[in-house]
Amino acid sequence: MQLLFITSNRLGDAVLSTGLLGHLVERDADVEVTVACGPVCADIFGCLPGLRRVIALRKRPWAGHWRGLWQQTVATRWDEIVDLRSSPMTHVLRGRRKSVRRKAGEGHRVAALARWYGLEAVPAPRLWSNVRHAGAGLAMVGPGGPVLGIGPAANWQGKIWPPERFAELAGRLTGPSGPLAGGRIAVFGGPGEEALVRPVLEALPGDRTIDLVGGHHLLDVAEALRRCALFVGNDSGLMHLSAAARVPTLGLFGPSRVEHYAPWGPFCEAVTTATAYDDLFGPGYHRHTTGSLMGTLSVDMAEAGARRLLERIG
Repeated sequence: MQLLFITSNRLGDAVLSTGLLGHLVERDADVEVTVACGPVCADIFGCLPGLRRVIALRKRPWAGHWRGLWQQTVATRWDEIVDLRSSPMTHVLRGRRKSVRRKAGEGHRVAALARWYGLEAVPAPRLWSNVRHAGAGLAMVGPGGPVLGIGPAANWQGKIWPPERFAELAGRLTGPSGPLAGGRIAVFGGPGEEALVRPVLEALPGDRTIDLVGGHHLLDVAEALRRCALFVGNDSGLMHLSAAARVPTLGLFGPSRVEHYAPWGPFCEAVTTATAYDDLFGPGYHRHTTGSLMGTLSVDMAEAGARRLLERIG
């Protein structure tokens, strides 16, 4: 059974699509899967059962990336094409069944995907890994007591909680009276996010801080996250990676829809700014020039959310 699965260019949305992909893989024991996605998220599919290949689509002018995908897939007669990007590929490739997602749908994106495909149960996002990645993740974190993971970056500045608040929250959670007393603090971030994360690293105690910012393989990062007792991060691909890795995950939200993008799963929770989403975008707002819109999410609010999550999961 030949399956072409066309998913997002962005890490977070690609992670959210792995629940549906997992359902498709488990449904057909003889499936061979080709995944087409953005280069940023290609790593997460490397250990997918039944994987034939991953095609990383780097955007090109004049939709050249779609022509490249056509060249790499036209020779196959697909049993099923699942296209989450409403690409032109579905119309020009041969497939017995074609499912094209044209609208995002209502509610959380994970549930919306399941409804769109016609599933009654909602399959949770998941990650597939192996022993090599598990070993790399363990080496990244190292031995020791409890680890608090934090993700201080995001794909645009409006969603970034102030770095000094991340540092204060980490101090409270790992301090003498915190739920992770004496714990280490692992700071995660992707390549190119070093400058965003540096103020947080500089504000944390050097003897208890693990710098995991940079170009690590995403499955290594997922395995490092699995060594964390708690992850706290802005709404980002890393936050969704943490939730899919079944790590207790607290998402920090403001100028993005928590009802659409909250971390998914029983070990997850989200806290939002005191200012409502629709009231955050005032006169003069511009995505590329307006700074953080997370100012009304206090450290007290984030700490309460973290403690509530840890108490709930026991």
